[in-house]
Amino acid sequence: MLFSACTVCYVTVYADEEDENEDDEDDEEEDDSSSSSSGPSSLLTNDKIKSSEKAKSDAERAKAALAQGEENARRIIASLETAKSDAQQYVTQIDGEISSIQDRIDTLSANMADIRLDIAETEKELEEAEKIRAQQYEYMKMRIKASYESREETIAEAIFTSKGIGELLNRSLYLNEVAAYDNKKLAEYAETVKTVNETAERLEKEEEELQKAMDESLSEATAAQALLDEKEQEVAAYTASIGDKEAQVREYQAMIAEQNSIIASMEAAIKAERERLAEEARKYGGGVFAHPCPGYTRISDEYGMRMHPTLGVELMHNGIDFAAPSGTPIYAAADGEVIGAGYSSSMGNYIMIDHGSEIISIYMHASKLLVSQGEEVAKGDKIALVGSTGRSTGPHLHFGVRENGSYVNPSKYLGG
Repeated sequence: MLFSACTVCYVTVYADEEDENEDDEDDEEEDDSSSSSSGPSSLLTNDKIKSSEKAKSDAERAKAALAQGEENARRIIASLETAKSDAQQYVTQIDGEISSIQDRIDTLSANMADIRLDIAETEKELEEAEKIRAQQYEYMKMRIKASYESREETIAEAIFTSKGIGELLNRSLYLNEVAAYDNKKLAEYAETVKTVNETAERLEKEEEELQKAMDESLSEATAAQALLDEKEQEVAAYTASIGDKEAQVREYQAMIAEQNSIIASMEAAIKAERERLAEEARKYGGGVFAHPCPGYTRISDEYGMRMHPTLGVELMHNGIDFAAPSGTPIYAAADGEVIGAGYSSSMGNYIMIDHGSEIISIYMHASKLLVSQGEEVAKGDKIALVGSTGRSTGPHLHFGVRENGSYVNPSKYLGG
């Protein structure tokens, strides 16, 4: 007959008195039965969660589509910015060309003004020459008239009427000087007229060439200005398009923020519903516990007041002991969540399972733990192996049950 006792099972043990995990694993092999770490709460779901998850999924898809739309809009903005920059550079280039053309036009205008001044001066010179010629003409008429009235002799007359060679020479010299003077003045006039006319022709030709260059420059300036206006309109159009796309990006961002808010609210709703379901799942459904150590159901130490084996005084034993060989599987008595799995100098390797409705089962002195805190377990899942860790006189399972914060006799839950 197997017999063992735990010398510490006479004192009250609370879940919040757990020590840090100090695994004292046994070298014995585990048996081949599988251990499940998932309990009913991991499978919990309902229409509200499904609906919220679908709404969240729809919002995430909408957010992804909006994010893609925002990205496309940003790419278009980048393309428009490049095109706008190119157009602005072209505008700057055209501005420079127009400025150069305007400088050329200003130079041509100044040259044209100079030539027109020269033409006006030449016209004055021509008028002056014409006046001189007219005066000479008048002088000649007056001289001819006077000669006629005084019967001024001709050269032939002077020859035949002269009394001597000296008189003849004097009279001939006079006549020659008069003729020479007239011829000289006539030649000067002709030369002046020729020079003035040549200058006038040259200036007129230069004026025509300047006017042609001026017309070409003006035409070039007009074309450049038209191109400049066109490019400035392009820049304005790009600016407007960029503004529209930036507004679209802001709209996308606002819509994405709205989807984020929806997603967050759905996540909160899912979390709240899962917590509610988990809380509901923590409600003990009633019924008899599964035996934590089947095959070794003989109680070696009962629940209740008893004589302490070493102190020799009567104390409360807050659980029941099942004597079993080391390595014997220990099973979860009911569905629940592992809220404690560790080592204590008194309890040894222990496990605590919350079954809901403030009912907690406790398993002590294990040689090895097979589950961890936070895991969900189902009724009958293997959770540990029997041992004699902590304050124990031999291999056994100390099994306890707390109800509403106080220990109760576990037999009531085992059908005993």
